[in-house]
Amino acid sequence: MTLDFLVVTRVCSMASFAKRRAVGIGENPDDREDESSSEGSHDCDSGEEDSNDSDEEINEEITVDFEAHTILDRDKHGVKKLLQQLFLKAHVNTSELTDIIIQQNHIGSVIRQAEVPEDSDDEDPDEVFGFISLLNLTERKGVQCVEQVKDLVLSQCEKCCPDSVAEQLEETLNDTSKPVGLLLSERFINVPPQIALPLHKQLQEEMAEAQRTNKPSGKCHYCLMISKTCKEPKSSIPGRGGPQKEELMFSNAEEEFFYEQAVVKFNYSVQEETDSCLTGRWSFDDVPMKPYRTVMLIPMDRMGAIMDKLKEYLTV
Repeated sequence: MTLDFLVVTRVCSMASFAKRRAVGIGENPDDREDESSSEGSHDCDSGEEDSNDSDEEINEEITVDFEAHTILDRDKHGVKKLLQQLFLKAHVNTSELTDIIIQQNHIGSVIRQAEVPEDSDDEDPDEVFGFISLLNLTERKGVQCVEQVKDLVLSQCEKCCPDSVAEQLEETLNDTSKPVGLLLSERFINVPPQIALPLHKQLQEEMAEAQRTNKPSGKCHYCLMISKTCKEPKSSIPGRGGPQKEELMFSNAEEEFFYEQAVVKFNYSVQEETDSCLTGRWSFDDVPMKPYRTVMLIPMDRMGAIMDKLKEYLTV
């Protein structure tokens, strides 16, 4: 399976960075850090950019052609790196989770650049820019990484939510008659959100086919998501001071539509698991933002409404 989609983006001029990362219109990326030194360097959990690098940035438009492919063994490092970006220091076995994603090759896709120019200094032409997959947690009950994900969301829910909400979530995760699927959609932050539409369309088609052929991935009644988010203090009365309220911002912008349809949703801080949350240009003034994870439980029968929103806002 191969999906082709073209993205016109504005990028900074730093030599190798412009060839390796696509950036949404109006965004300015951080200088790319050594990937081995930071697991979350491309999202809102990364550290403050170097002032000397920012002085060298200019904007220019380039055309980047991406392809979505079936997830293969060679994608293990890239998928694991993106999972680490999501889970940070949480007690989740990302190696085992990656293996399950790869083994379940009838569901999910990875994003790669379609063609790498011969004169490119890219050392890895098969680099994974993002991936999408859905795992039936109920069917994999007892698997270590699955139980760790469930323990993570339940423990955070107990800290952040009323007892009734925590009980509702626990009951849903343990109800074998209504399976829960873990939806994972991860990419580098400077890959534009328009790329999400064809990926989600393909995923829905694969899930429909799995349901038709009676595979576990097609039987999910609920969808569980963990999204990378940040909160930026905002004044309730612009220009007048007043009490502060925090606005929730999604690293993957399209996931706000999933949030709107969730029957259970809560946020938990990952401030202690990350460096400062000053990334790129989330705001013109580079206001420090607090990194969070947002957990959402969405009934699968609401996916149609979510897809309509994605088509409305992400169609190029």
